[in-house]
Amino acid sequence: MHINTASHDRFSITKPHAPETKIIFNLCAHDALAFLSPPPMTASSNRTDESSRASGLLAYNALPNHQDFDSMISDAKVTADTRTDFYDRSLTSRRYAIVGVACSSIFSCLCIVSGIVILAKHGSNGVAVANMVNLGTQPQSVTQGVSQVELHWEILSLALNLIVTLCTESTGFVHSISLRSALASESRLRFNTNLRLLTAARGWYNPNGALLNGVSAVLLIISYSSASIVICTDLQLLQAQAYEGIAIAGLPLLGLGVALLLQVMIALSGIRAVRILTWSSSPFDLTAAMVHHTIDPCSFPPPETQPSAWHAHPSIRKVIISLWVIVVACAGWAALVMYLWNPLFSLRPLTLQTWSLLPNGSNYIWYNTPGVLEGYILLLVTMAVVQGPLTLGLHCSELITNAIGDERQWRCATGRKGLKTATNPFKMIFAHPICLVLFVAKPILHWMFGLSFITSPTVVNGQILTLTAFMYTAQIWNLCIALFIFACFFTFVALRRPRGPQPAAYGHVQTLANLVDEWSPVMWWGHKEDGTPYCHAGTSDHPLPDVKMDCVYAGSGAGLLEPVS
Repeated sequence: MHINTASHDRFSITKPHAPETKIIFNLCAHDALAFLSPPPMTASSNRTDESSRASGLLAYNALPNHQDFDSMISDAKVTADTRTDFYDRSLTSRRYAIVGVACSSIFSCLCIVSGIVILAKHGSNGVAVANMVNLGTQPQSVTQGVSQVELHWEILSLALNLIVTLCTESTGFVHSISLRSALASESRLRFNTNLRLLTAARGWYNPNGALLNGVSAVLLIISYSSASIVICTDLQLLQAQAYEGIAIAGLPLLGLGVALLLQVMIALSGIRAVRILTWSSSPFDLTAAMVHHTIDPCSFPPPETQPSAWHAHPSIRKVIISLWVIVVACAGWAALVMYLWNPLFSLRPLTLQTWSLLPNGSNYIWYNTPGVLEGYILLLVTMAVVQGPLTLGLHCSELITNAIGDERQWRCATGRKGLKTATNPFKMIFAHPICLVLFVAKPILHWMFGLSFITSPTVVNGQILTLTAFMYTAQIWNLCIALFIFACFFTFVALRRPRGPQPAAYGHVQTLANLVDEWSPVMWWGHKEDGTPYCHAGTSDHPLPDVKMDCVYAGSGAGLLEPVS
């Protein structure tokens, strides 16, 4: 046995090959979904009777004699000369994650300090004002009567939402890595990608447990809700002239900083509470790490054919349905505002001529809140209730992008360049169109929500007099249309079926452990050996020919390997 320690980021054990006494494929089914999946290498296997052969399409038949994953790992250890154990600890991803969490901590501390300074200097009703502009000389922009200050206000709001997205994504990555290892240690890890805030490890006080996951969900909603009311405008009367400028409210800025800092603390406590197997986002590094550390993932029989993500991953169906529920709810919100509108709120009705991206004073309703402190609390709770489904819906959409990304990486194994098990976290975002769409959609959709539901403090001479909430009909419909396009895109992605005979996995750990029989930094999947009566398909460190469509790749109860149209 040769141990390679040339790289600090990688661990590999290279072992000589064993005799060719291998059973490669069993065709297993579960709930009318099945996979061609290779079981672990064994020297021999007992034949089953007809009754067990008839039940061969039931759960756990992915392994001979109904072995579980722990038995597979044990056999892999005993017959260790048949494979190469290789995985990337991805210390580079860990460095990126630490930098991201550090930047989130710095930004949150700056928000807290700035909020405290504003509150100490101007009081709970005070704001910090900058860039005052004379309204008499201020030009109107091309966006149908929107002032230059208001345009700057919206640009700053979009930038703030983008910063909040970067901070929450950084802490979310660390939290998801610790959750994945916690589930693996409990033998409950099925997929490489999980719903981070809706999947909990055991223990109420566990950083990845149900209690702190619920707290994290509330903090995530508060982060975006606070960002929507931090920036406002200030009207000042100086020498009989009106001036308007951008203002920063101290109370919501303080709340934003506290929410981000608490998320950082929960994420850091998560990585301290569990041993991190690998920081890599690659499902192959995770599977190899689990096999190497003899951690038993929960056995879950692979599906029957190359299904879509909708059929292969139960949680994805719930996410897609939730997205469409949000679209319908947004349309109902817009219809309700149109029904409640009357000329007492705004004189201009909603027409094609008054429709715009930015609010222009047409067709809206509004209400005032009592007091300032009480008003902020009421507005924050209201926005959290209204904006919460959008925030959680976008968060859950990460499951689809990551599962599709895992499958896209696995299907590279039949490509010319092969499958590279190591992944770069930045490349995962910017090289995959689906991940890039979600990354861009998060701040934009939250910004569009901020255009639909505007909380505008009435600030005169640096003091907040009242808090007013506006709901703009055109902007709510704009948000509804954007959510409709977003839901259509992700529905199409989730329903799309992979082509070709290569079994789909979507990051399912058990399936990948079955399909990969040789581990290496670059792998190819295809036809490996002709056999009687069955052929052998699997992975290798060199290009392999395509599987033969007229051959049988099977163990007990196997059928023809047919492509999926």
